[in-house]
Amino acid sequence: MNKPIAHTVIRGEVIDSDLIEYPGRGDVMTFVAPDPRKFVDRLPLASPGHLADLYDLRFDDILDYLEELGNRLDINTNEHMQRARELTYTASPVPPALVDLGYRGFNTFFQRDKVRQIAEKSVGLDYLEGWVEHRLIDGVIIKVRAFGSRGLHIVAGNGPGLGLLTLLRSAISRSDCIIKAPSNDPFTSSALAMTMCDMAPDHPITKHFAVAYWQGGDAAVEQQLYQPHNIEKIIAWGGFAGIKHVTKYIQPGLELISLDPKTSISVVGPEALDDERQMQEAADRLAIDIGGANQAGCASSRVTYVLTGSHQDGVERVTELGRRVYQAIMGLSPTFSTMPKAYDKELKSHVDALRLDDEWYEVIGGERGEGAIIVSKLPRKVDFAAYLADRTANFVPVESIDDILLGIDAYTQTIGVWPESLKAQLENVVPLYGAQRLVTLGNALYNGPLIGLAHDGMEPVRRMCKWIANEVSEGITDTSPLS
Repeated sequence: MNKPIAHTVIRGEVIDSDLIEYPGRGDVMTFVAPDPRKFVDRLPLASPGHLADLYDLRFDDILDYLEELGNRLDINTNEHMQRARELTYTASPVPPALVDLGYRGFNTFFQRDKVRQIAEKSVGLDYLEGWVEHRLIDGVIIKVRAFGSRGLHIVAGNGPGLGLLTLLRSAISRSDCIIKAPSNDPFTSSALAMTMCDMAPDHPITKHFAVAYWQGGDAAVEQQLYQPHNIEKIIAWGGFAGIKHVTKYIQPGLELISLDPKTSISVVGPEALDDERQMQEAADRLAIDIGGANQAGCASSRVTYVLTGSHQDGVERVTELGRRVYQAIMGLSPTFSTMPKAYDKELKSHVDALRLDDEWYEVIGGERGEGAIIVSKLPRKVDFAAYLADRTANFVPVESIDDILLGIDAYTQTIGVWPESLKAQLENVVPLYGAQRLVTLGNALYNGPLIGLAHDGMEPVRRMCKWIANEVSEGITDTSPLS
């Protein structure tokens, strides 16, 4: 039986020769891809000066290109994307219905007004289009402009849209883009690149886009490619081991923009325990943030801290909240959340062990591997909290904000908060402990921050740019010591 091909696409050319076999993530499938050692020398730009053709484009030209590309990405008509989706059903750890969810909406991803807003909010159109003048109090004029860079993007495989996001960020910053495809989604970014080749093979944006797969750690590829004369920025998504591996290549002239592995939490105020109406609202919101997309994203909630306030029966009320959340998760649309494809065996063993410890924990659901709510009876999260997945969450009753702060560190990305008024107690404190995003509970999976403003405690599109200063002075600058 023929193995599926993960095509290599280099600057308008589709490559499907010199194929070698690779295992998929978790060995759920094998696929073939062109031998990266045969073409690694072709992946980077031959010269940094070749970025100049991107500067012959007006921003409206970039919008025209992306808008037309978006129209061609409709999953109902795009054969490349249809093939990628079918193959991803096997390659992905999530069920087919959630793979469909990931591909839905590709045709609206590059809507003109959205792209313009992202460019304006993430960098500033003035800085992308030309030199912006700043006059200092001593009369010196400093002109500043954001230039694109030569970037290598090591994208994650927990969402097929990350290739589109990478293209968008590269196009608006006028950057050169090489994508290393992930082993649990080696097909989608290639399908995107093949669509670009069909549409406009000689367009500058197509000519500055490449997608390839190689096994992480392939020294023959990485030692040749990961050099400052080839690339200036490595933008890496991934787990701890993958990010750690990339750091060994970082040197002067080669910067790492690291989108580290993250986990997310929820914080619920005592109002949720006051009456049935408020408890149900909190439960419905929590179900979305925990169960949406089967808890596959960094922004998915894994631990929920519930402030018990003056309630003497706080643990019992938190347990009732947990029951309602479990029922709400089970009732989510199957196109948004569904029975896990394969519930993690190690996680299930941890959950089942806690069933026997009913003095300290109560486990709601999980017998069929459908997901579970683990209620702690003390203000402490479970020891395996970082590995909660497949619609499995831990509810922790706490008495104060200080108890919550113990559960926040540099790996904490999103905190979903309810009611909204509770944010006032958190917004100026949790960032000091490492948290990077606050949202209204029930909105954690909204992806606006991923493509617009701050993401993981930084502004990645600004980081992708090279910020250049042009200083204009009359005469010679006074360099005498300040008095």
